[in-house]
Amino acid sequence: MAEMFALALANLTSPAVLFFALGVFAGVARSDLAVPEAVAKGLALYLMLAIGFKGGVAVAEQGLTTTLILAALAGVVLSFSMPLIAFALLRIMTSLDRATAAASAAHYGSISVVTFVAGAEFLRLSGIASSGHMVAVLALMETPAILTGLLLAGSGAAGGDKRTRGELVREVMLNGSVVLLLGSFAIGMISGPAGMTKLEPFVVDLFQGVLALFLLDMGLVAARRLSGARRLGLGGVVFGLVMPLIGAGVALGVAVLLRLSVGDAAALMILSGSASYIAVPAAMRIALPKADPAVYLTLSLAITFPFNLTLGIPLYTALARAVLGG
Repeated sequence: MAEMFALALANLTSPAVLFFALGVFAGVARSDLAVPEAVAKGLALYLMLAIGFKGGVAVAEQGLTTTLILAALAGVVLSFSMPLIAFALLRIMTSLDRATAAASAAHYGSISVVTFVAGAEFLRLSGIASSGHMVAVLALMETPAILTGLLLAGSGAAGGDKRTRGELVREVMLNGSVVLLLGSFAIGMISGPAGMTKLEPFVVDLFQGVLALFLLDMGLVAARRLSGARRLGLGGVVFGLVMPLIGAGVALGVAVLLRLSVGDAAALMILSGSASYIAVPAAMRIALPKADPAVYLTLSLAITFPFNLTLGIPLYTALARAVLGG
């Protein structure tokens, strides 16, 4: 128990999260601190490139084993489908507009890298082994939820401007955020470890610094639109606590069907129960500018993220052990 709280504290006091807190403080205090819009967009593009490329390299290193393929398919299906559940719940439990609800729902199909890293460390400390290919599954789960979120946001307008479903899907697939994520992933797979050697100073060494600056900007944006966060109400807070449990529960059912090991099942539950605060906010900032970042960042960063770090990860692990043994 003490190790669990120490791990949670270490992650909550990580530089990236603290820079987000600094941004919130500066925004609330009405400081003149600001990140230029062009710089903010560049930071978002960098994060998507780095995440996609590193995921592709991870798949190239692991190879296409049967276990990887099954876990990857499960991850992709979860990423595509969980935003549908999240969107329906948000429309019932809150009064959010369609764009903000869709953007928020996408966060719950994609994943939190920091939550996964914390979960992997918790599994290690607990003596539970998970396969290295779960890192590849993590990468594969980044993008599908973004596609679903954009489709959910656009489907309500599709009838109004006479767009066909095919045209809407084409628009989503060619969205700049999606193209960069999938393209970087493909480049990582093709170039493999040799490509990582060449780009490591760019996509690895700079990542944490860029992430810190990106979250500083996100903190500023969220703080300066706190009126949007109030729109969540009690229903939104409950959603932020219940949705990760739903995601983890569905993932456990999938893990049982696929006969995954306890470690891989717990890792999949941690992924499915997490909410993105890097890739999806970066994508939604570009793709859905009308969506309120104060809402989706409050949900993912202020509610679901600390819940997972303190209670979710050990709960998911305990459930995986109880159901699958070990």
